[in-house]
Amino acid sequence: MRDFEKPGRSEAFGVSGMAATTHPRATLAAIEVLRAGGNAVDAAVAAGALLAVVEPTQTGIGGDCFVLLKREGQPIVAINGSGAAPAAVSVERLSAAGVSQLDPESPHAVTVPGAVRTWERLVADHGTFDFARLLAPAIEAAGQGYPVTERLARDWGRQVTKMSRHAATAAAFLPGGAAPEPGDLHVQPALAKTLQDIASKGAEVFYEGWVAEDIIETLRSLGGLHTVEDMAAFRPRYETPISTGYRGYDLWECTPNGSGVTVLAMARLLELHDLSRFEPLSVERYHLQAEIARIAYAERDIFVCDPDTGRVPVEHLISPARALALSERISLRGRLSDLTPLPAPEHKDTVFLTVVDRDRTAVSFINSVFDDFGSGIVAAGSGVLLHNRGFGFVLEPGHPNVLAGRKRPMHTILPAMLTRDGEAVLSFGVTGGHFQPIGQIQILSNLIDYGMTVQEAIDQPRMFARGDVLDVEGTVPSELVEGLRVLGHRPTPAPNPLGTAQAIWIDRKRGLLRGGADPRRDGIALGY
Repeated sequence: MRDFEKPGRSEAFGVSGMAATTHPRATLAAIEVLRAGGNAVDAAVAAGALLAVVEPTQTGIGGDCFVLLKREGQPIVAINGSGAAPAAVSVERLSAAGVSQLDPESPHAVTVPGAVRTWERLVADHGTFDFARLLAPAIEAAGQGYPVTERLARDWGRQVTKMSRHAATAAAFLPGGAAPEPGDLHVQPALAKTLQDIASKGAEVFYEGWVAEDIIETLRSLGGLHTVEDMAAFRPRYETPISTGYRGYDLWECTPNGSGVTVLAMARLLELHDLSRFEPLSVERYHLQAEIARIAYAERDIFVCDPDTGRVPVEHLISPARALALSERISLRGRLSDLTPLPAPEHKDTVFLTVVDRDRTAVSFINSVFDDFGSGIVAAGSGVLLHNRGFGFVLEPGHPNVLAGRKRPMHTILPAMLTRDGEAVLSFGVTGGHFQPIGQIQILSNLIDYGMTVQEAIDQPRMFARGDVLDVEGTVPSELVEGLRVLGHRPTPAPNPLGTAQAIWIDRKRGLLRGGADPRRDGIALGY
């Protein structure tokens, strides 16, 4: 039990249902759907659509979506809602136009947004409510406005230069010429109209109607190669999730082009080490996590790509034999010095939410525009802010993740789930782009290896090791940081809080749902 004299929050409890999101309004929307008789899918889509309005730095209808879904007695369902690059794009064509490096704020970084059609497909196949009903909270927030939260205002204020580049973007997100202050009301009338049309006419209007035309006109006016045909071709895909064991549980992730295989590879490595020897906040534990992360990220940058265009050796990457061979390279006496990860672009912004209903259907749901405010490009007529997921490509010929027409980039958004004896016990996720795999491992280890409550596991100080970088949050004790330095690491203060986690634990013996939401953003977990 936590120390109630110290700042913090308690674990959320529920019996009939629970939701954990990055924004109080979205959590309330999900709970309202559950209490009205909707299921976890309905609630997740309602919350996700609302977040696409009230957290524009993180997400939007111009982004992508990945989901894991588990019903009692049934296998986990994975849906991949990531769009592809336009058919006409190629490294050669960009090179001929003088483009030798991808710009995250250019139209060439914009891939087809997958979120809207993914939400509609989820509700049609697994929901119980009408899609239009689930979009109502988002329509209301866009049309009537919502108060900007503290963390959102902080992130928003850091992107004024980016949001000033295009008139339509500035008009939508710099009202009065400045970023909103905490508590200011933000209204998006064009987006409200778009959402209303999607509610009444379906996702087709976004991908094949006037919204698609508005998006394509905007991108082509900036030099993009997109066509309405590229938009119309998108369909979300059901895929077989991948898994590995971890101390008596099964950890589940989406298959590539997502990078969930990186989480599984790290879990395989971590399972070979007895963490009970070390305190949660110890040099040994943080060093071990760092070394495992550095190994797994180096392999991810070499192997993970769109499996439609290249083979991703998933079974090889998570095999016990490979884990054993890699683990033998790790020493508690010092840092590995022979890793040379390939460079990959940074990614910072996403929202994760999870919902569990009274039937114990669990939904792990993640939606993203990639960077803060994505590409910074807004289609003026529709108010759609477009993501820059294509910045996940590289322009190196022969690389598995090289940019190509109708190809999906390596993706970093990772919904996760933990099962035992075939049933879900934990639905969770961590935002933060490249941080997500090691973020998930830290949450998982806090829960399983150290027996923390869900909220305690989320609150713990975090680190992020990748290549030569070792970012540590300011809450990591100074003596721990110095101990890492002695072992050869180069710890530096993290420029931002590391990721945002939400999680729900299903305790079947007690008939109890236990949830937590990350204080690093403004979200909350609620149960009833």
